[in-house]
Amino acid sequence: MMTALTESLPTDADARRAITDDLDDTLVVEAAAGTGKTTELINRILSVLASGRATMTEIVAVTFTEKAAGELKLRLREELERARGSTEKPEVGARLEEALKKLEDAHVNTIHGFCAELLRERPVEACVDPLFVVLTEAQADRLYGRAFRAWLQDALQQPPEGLRRGLRRTSVPAFQSGGQSDGPIDRLRRAGRTLAESRDFPAPWQRPPFDRAGEIDRLVAALHHLADLTAAASSQRDNLFIDTDGARRLSRQIRLEQSFGQRDLDAWEARLVDLTRDRGFSRTRKGSGYKFSKDVTRTEVLSARDALFADLQQFKRDADADLAACLQQELAGATERYQTLKRAAGALDFTDLLAKARDLIKANADVRTHLQAKFSRIFVDEFQDTDSIQAEILLLLANDVPGKLFIVGDPKQAIYRFRGTDVGAYSRVSRQLERRGGRVLQLRKSYRSVPEIQRFVNAAFREEMQANEETLQAGYVDLAPYRPSYPSQPAVVALPVPKPYARYGPLKASGKAIDGSLPDAIGAFIAWLIDEKNGWQIAERVADGSERRVPLQPRHIAILFRRFVSFGDDVTRPYVDAIEARGIPHLLVGGKAFHGREEVETVRAALAAIEWPDDELSVFATLKGSLFAIDDELLLEFRHRFGAFHPFRIPNALGGNSGEELALTSEPTAHLMPIGGALRLLQVLHRGRNYRPVADTIGRLLTETRAHVGFILRSAGEQALANVLHVAELARQYEASGGISFRGFIDELRDAASAEAAEAPILEEGSDGVRLMTVHKAKGLEFPVVILADLTCRMSRNDASRYLDADRGLCAMKIGGWAPHEVHQHEAEEMLRDEAEGVRLAYVAATRARDLLVVPALGDEAWDGGWFGPLNRALYPPIDARRRATRGPKCPAFTSKDTVLQRPNDETAGRATMTPGEHVLADAGYSVVWWDPGALALGVEPRFGVRRDDLIVKDVARNVVAEGRGRYDRWQLAACLLLSWRPSANGRGAIGRRRPCP
Repeated sequence: MMTALTESLPTDADARRAITDDLDDTLVVEAAAGTGKTTELINRILSVLASGRATMTEIVAVTFTEKAAGELKLRLREELERARGSTEKPEVGARLEEALKKLEDAHVNTIHGFCAELLRERPVEACVDPLFVVLTEAQADRLYGRAFRAWLQDALQQPPEGLRRGLRRTSVPAFQSGGQSDGPIDRLRRAGRTLAESRDFPAPWQRPPFDRAGEIDRLVAALHHLADLTAAASSQRDNLFIDTDGARRLSRQIRLEQSFGQRDLDAWEARLVDLTRDRGFSRTRKGSGYKFSKDVTRTEVLSARDALFADLQQFKRDADADLAACLQQELAGATERYQTLKRAAGALDFTDLLAKARDLIKANADVRTHLQAKFSRIFVDEFQDTDSIQAEILLLLANDVPGKLFIVGDPKQAIYRFRGTDVGAYSRVSRQLERRGGRVLQLRKSYRSVPEIQRFVNAAFREEMQANEETLQAGYVDLAPYRPSYPSQPAVVALPVPKPYARYGPLKASGKAIDGSLPDAIGAFIAWLIDEKNGWQIAERVADGSERRVPLQPRHIAILFRRFVSFGDDVTRPYVDAIEARGIPHLLVGGKAFHGREEVETVRAALAAIEWPDDELSVFATLKGSLFAIDDELLLEFRHRFGAFHPFRIPNALGGNSGEELALTSEPTAHLMPIGGALRLLQVLHRGRNYRPVADTIGRLLTETRAHVGFILRSAGEQALANVLHVAELARQYEASGGISFRGFIDELRDAASAEAAEAPILEEGSDGVRLMTVHKAKGLEFPVVILADLTCRMSRNDASRYLDADRGLCAMKIGGWAPHEVHQHEAEEMLRDEAEGVRLAYVAATRARDLLVVPALGDEAWDGGWFGPLNRALYPPIDARRRATRGPKCPAFTSKDTVLQRPNDETAGRATMTPGEHVLADAGYSVVWWDPGALALGVEPRFGVRRDDLIVKDVARNVVAEGRGRYDRWQLAACLLLSWRPSANGRGAIGRRRPCP
């Protein structure tokens, strides 16, 4: 816990007995990773039901996700059936039988789903539409977009100060904003949407007096002074002169405007802020020589530049804070319009569900009394991921009745601050329940990892994770072993980055070199692991709960990332390339880079060509892309002969728009027929796009182009085809959520691509292949083998983005990139809390592994600041022991004494360099095998072409191929005549007209 909570029970076994036996005690169970917290929660529910203290309909069980709620209900059914069959007491059997009958009526749900149930039960008292619908995130975004556009249109009649200033601010480039670059209006819309989501924190942000005009005048005077000092440099090639050019240009612009009597403070503010981001001015080089010009010394120029830059940075900070507080008030108008649209539509978003349910329970004594009596037992899973309003709802319903509330969580796994969860809520509630007679129990015995991994994790986090009230850090609790050891195979492997240095320069690790070398090493190591001749195995659970050893396969491996996108780049792409180059199947789970995949962009371009036939670029991209794969020579010849690529201007020589002249096509143009057929297909799909579901249009496009076969035959084709089919699934979701037009779906795809929105997993969990996923996606899961990736990703941000004070109803946060004063005031505190969460994230990642944990590292020294940096404490032995190693079990006989393949200037290994082999840390009770990068098959070239070209080779006589094609054409003609789905000019079906095919 975040404070030293009193433990009433000394052992893990005692804690588990208390969970099932002490049914009249309020319990908070802190369950470490892999300790079976969900199992214990189910055991508690079974004991309550069997004892008759509550019936199934009187129980509330709240989980974090809908998937978890479904799994909880399924496991509860299994355990109820097992317990009913094994009990010897008739009265207990009857109670469990009744519980099984009522299970589908049980309140097992997410907190949002449970709140929706309460509101539907009491809509009048809650002042909501009795038939209200719950908006999905996409629906809420679209509805807020409508509200924002309406507000903006009215506000622009007489723009308020914040709107004026916000629109004048230049967008931050993508490489500086983490990959997302919005225009001014989009940035304001996103800011407003963020404020709308946190509207339950109404406290206004500070806006202290700020003499904006005076500050701007002072900065402009200093700017002019610097421009005058640097105007006449002795050399135009002087680095100091070159780097101050941005200041001189801005000075000239402002002086020109001043000469015409203009004083546009909003524009000057924006330009002065932009100057702080000017690459040259922000990193000014000093140049050389005492004199900068005839009458000005270099020291004078540098002093003026440094003073101006420091003042500009302070001005940016103050102006941003002033603008953020101003916009918080002004954008409330957009939030109110959003609320009005929701009321008119009879809809609630996720924030409404919580806020209205809380207000219903808190403000209406009759409702509160009724619900407190109705729900006699409340069970909460993953409580560390809750927030203050959710905690308030649960405590109001519990009403301090002993034994009514049972909470399970692990503050060491609280990793969702970015979603607005209140890490401090767990600590506050635990202390409050303890003061009222509740108990805090600890579960330590972990059923997940082998003991060696547990000892490694304990050694890494015992010192890193210390309870701290200020940083909201949890106190560490050692994992206790359950599974047996497997000494015949390593449990922890350090995978050295083969080439962590730049080719030339100092002996200092380079982030760019690490990012370029690590993916290949991970791909090569996975290939070695799954090679059956190496004999590595993992333990797989069987139905009776026992384990069996099976050969290690790709489906047993997970590669975990902290992020998927960095400054607009797909972090996973090099890892995917390394895996695909070795022919290893893989699954990208919930990646933000989904919309940047080549096959997804291909489908998106084709949909744009269908919607806008005049968009020649999209039509050309579709013809050249994977769906039609028409080569450049044919496309060039078509363009030279016939002009534009347009689905409604197909040359008569290629059958014309109708395709009925197809048989009359002359021989000289026959080789261009694939283009004519492709254009005709786009034309047909365009005519019918608004008369059938979007997913149907996508399906017909894929069927006509035989895309399913084309994608599946690729290297890693399962993932490519799954991505394409997921686009069709997104179309179904779009229409199910109220989307009504083909064009609207394309716009949504483009918005999602620009926002790099995360997508749901796109293959079933049982599918074969290495999983690539974020730690947040992996939370709650386990894998036989876990490989950590993206070593250079920072453990935490270098600035604060939010400050939360639930008691004051204050949630101050960056909007549009502008941080309010509260964030600056608490910046040091918030950065420490972010760093504490970074430690917890590393803990969650390391504890996903069952049999093998692979940690990338540098052979010469630890990489400081990386997201799994806390593991370095346990990964590296003392310096004096680093040059001594033995051969690890089932490991190659490493011949090298070096874990670095290449250093600048051909330098050799030093005293601190790790030697490949097994390093035993006897005091901690585990060992780490440092792999030899020289033993890996590095540098495997990517695979191109198809995997089963034997399936498409024409290895029979031409007449046999022609006969088969003839049968297919006759079948297709009959099918087209039967289905008659080709639209006529008015978009309706035209019976008996042949469907043209490419």
